[in-house]
Amino acid sequence: MHMIFMNMRQKISAVLAGFLLCVVTITMMSCAAFTKKQQAGAVVEVNGHYLYRSTLDALTVGLSSEDSLRVAQQYITQWAKDALLFDKAKSRTTPEMEELVEDYRRTLYMHAYEEYLVDRKMSKTISDSMALQIYAQMPDRFVLNESIVKGLMVVVPNDAPTIAKLRKWLEKKSLDNIEKYAYQNANGYELFTDRWLTTTDIITHMPIERADLETKLKSNNQIEVTDSLKTYLLQVNEKHLRGEQMPLEYARPQIEKIVLSARQVEFLQKERERLYNEAIQSGRIKFYE
Repeated sequence: MHMIFMNMRQKISAVLAGFLLCVVTITMMSCAAFTKKQQAGAVVEVNGHYLYRSTLDALTVGLSSEDSLRVAQQYITQWAKDALLFDKAKSRTTPEMEELVEDYRRTLYMHAYEEYLVDRKMSKTISDSMALQIYAQMPDRFVLNESIVKGLMVVVPNDAPTIAKLRKWLEKKSLDNIEKYAYQNANGYELFTDRWLTTTDIITHMPIERADLETKLKSNNQIEVTDSLKTYLLQVNEKHLRGEQMPLEYARPQIEKIVLSARQVEFLQKERERLYNEAIQSGRIKFYE
């Protein structure tokens, strides 16, 4: 009898436990479904601010699992702190602060729209004649603050054979002989006859002070420097010295910035004027006495 009673009690307990488990499970599923419906993809919530998994995924692209976890944890912690600080700061906001925020918001929107207009609507074309006109009208804007050169550089070991021949080939611009020699003996070889290099560029490739290089360029087209292991030979085909006017091709990027900057100001002024006139004509601007 006692055994039968115990079995019945165990069955009742099992039924009740199963019932409660079902209730809890259904409740949790309902809450989860409701939360998921409200904030799909959210992984953290702080006072109504939500951080989404997509944000964390974007931060951890290409990282290992260990690094992804570390980066995500650091970001979540900082994000939560920022959210809490923002709420605390907002609770002490004054009307003046709200006005500043609104002004900034308006400025941000306008700036983004102006960038869109400039990118999509404004012509970026600058004719050669316009570039030449700016170059001639503003000579003081295009003065070199360091020398620029076109030519080539060869770096060889100090014990390389027939360096004297290499010097002559460089002077005569005998590229075939120079390239063959460089292929067989050089530690480094760079041909830059089609682009300008500054003295800043040059001193990153050969052991010489800028002031010394500037001085040598005034009277030499072949500059040779030696350290304990290597000999560096710079052959200058064209040059413009510090303090001289830039060649037009070198000044062209600066000219484009000047022209496009002025064009942008005029373009946006005209756009504002156009919007204003359209609003006046359509009656969207009303004046009250």
